[in-house]
Amino acid sequence: MPFIAYWICVAIDWAGTIAGLCAFVHAILQRADAFTAADRKTKPIWLAITGGSTIVLGFAGFYGAGMIFWLAALVAVLVYLVDVRPKLIEVQRGGKSW
Repeated sequence: MPFIAYWICVAIDWAGTIAGLCAFVHAILQRADAFTAADRKTKPIWLAITGGSTIVLGFAGFYGAGMIFWLAALVAVLVYLVDVRPKLIEVQRGGKSW
């Protein structure tokens, strides 16, 4: 792999791992009843999904044999960040939208 392509893959790998860690920490800090109020899965399920995905993102590389697992973990983290997190914030703020 060329030098620049290697560093691009490393940057993508780290970005995915940091996104997973952010999602996991956010899930930890939320109230358990907010998940059910937002009509999403329970807090322990999302902790398992985001925590497991963060582990996979940390150990399976973006480039190589583990890429399929890395992509699946990234999709799970992005579902949390794009779908679940905004709903949790909306529920905990009382449903007010700006």
